[in-house]
Amino acid sequence: QVQLVESGGGSVQAGGSLRLSCAASIYTYSGNCMGWFRQAPGKEREGVAAIYTDNGITYYADSVKGRFTISQDIAKNTVYLQMNSLKPEDTAMYYCAAAAFVHGCPEWAGEIDDDDMDYWGKGTLVTISS
Repeated sequence: QVQLVESGGGSVQAGGSLRLSCAASIYTYSGNCMGWFRQAPGKEREGVAAIYTDNGITYYADSVKGRFTISQDIAKNTVYLQMNSLKPEDTAMYYCAAAAFVHGCPEWAGEIDDDDMDYWGKGTLVTISS
């Protein structure tokens, strides 16, 4: 059984930083695409960032490039999302997700697609005030 537990959400002012963590209880951490997604009130869920566990290749949504960094600690089966220069429009519930892929995360043409992910955490809330 796969369990993903997010932590690190909170409320900060615009321009501030937060680091989210996703602890993965997973049979085999290797060979997984681990992603962060977010959903703001009244909006569809969108992909933010992803990382392939075996080679560390990362993917980012255009809206967060240069501000967010996804990373992992393989020894801890944990994925992080460092969020800097936060904006009010970053306010959302943030979810960690995972899916097993042999060769890497999917070849997303543009958006990081949540349809490709199989396992989801319960989310952690991020609120950015102006």
